[in-house]
Amino acid sequence: MKALRAIPARAPRPRFLQRLILAIALAAPAAGIAHAAAADRIGVNLPMLTSPFWQAYNGYVLQFAKQLEADILAPVNSNQDPAQQITDVSNLLNLGAKGLVVAPLDSAAISRALELAEQKNVPVVAVDVAPTRGKVAIVVRADNRAYGTKSCQYLGEHVKSGKVVQIMGDLASVNGRDRAEAFRACMKDYPALTVLEIPAGWKSDSAAAALDSLLSANPDLKGIYMHAGGVYLAPTLQTLRRKGLLHPAGDARHIVIVSNDGIAQEYDAIRKGHIDATLSQPADLYAKFGLYYVKAAMAGQAFKPGPTDHGSVVVEVLPGVLEDQLPAPLVTRQNVDDQSLWANQQ
Repeated sequence: MKALRAIPARAPRPRFLQRLILAIALAAPAAGIAHAAAADRIGVNLPMLTSPFWQAYNGYVLQFAKQLEADILAPVNSNQDPAQQITDVSNLLNLGAKGLVVAPLDSAAISRALELAEQKNVPVVAVDVAPTRGKVAIVVRADNRAYGTKSCQYLGEHVKSGKVVQIMGDLASVNGRDRAEAFRACMKDYPALTVLEIPAGWKSDSAAAALDSLLSANPDLKGIYMHAGGVYLAPTLQTLRRKGLLHPAGDARHIVIVSNDGIAQEYDAIRKGHIDATLSQPADLYAKFGLYYVKAAMAGQAFKPGPTDHGSVVVEVLPGVLEDQLPAPLVTRQNVDDQSLWANQQ
């Protein structure tokens, strides 16, 4: 009787153990897949969405995320607030981001966010704006000093004498500083031009109010350089129209205007003769190569200076800081309908 009771008690054990072992074996690949998915997750931070340029960039991020098979968290918008940007980066890290694409609002303040990422060994690619402190895998950006220089040269060639104003971005951003400093330096080659300045901090209302006051004191203004058409185009044209100073290109009273961004609204303004030129900042390539580089960095790839296979050059802008300087062509009435320009493809 004792033996008979022992047989049924032990018989199910091998089958139970087999099922348990099989369940563990089946669960192991699933856990690996979940771990891989988490390891590939990318956080994307937007500096603002009030500018058509950044709206376009956001759209391209979603488009290229699919093309590059990049697993991204929902992009977050810091709404022009550097402190909020640090909080947003912290939140993305807490959500499990293993790589970050960030467009810094303040080149120095962003260092705190970069420290948080470095503590978690999360690579960061900076887009559009280069940080002055902190570790990044690479910066994806156009040559912003060239923006200021080309804009100055355009005004210098089309305005023989008189007053010109540059409506500046935030000088806490290396972009604002680069454009402003390059413009000033270049203007020394045009001694017949007097340079006025409006510090507008990438804010359209600040630009409108300051331009209104400046035009009241200087109704003979001959030229305008806008650091960012995305935030300054509409208020500038509205102010000129209200003052009775918006005259089309070709009119002797026309104020020559050159901008930076390359958005569709600028192209329409060029076609109408309201402005004369803009530099096409590559929103599409910022999104594409921001994601491309962060995926490569997450895979352990390191980068080095030299020409790329996409028509740009990687340069060392600071010790240990590499920057992929993407092309930003000048757009005028002659090439405004070029279908290779990103704003003509939307």
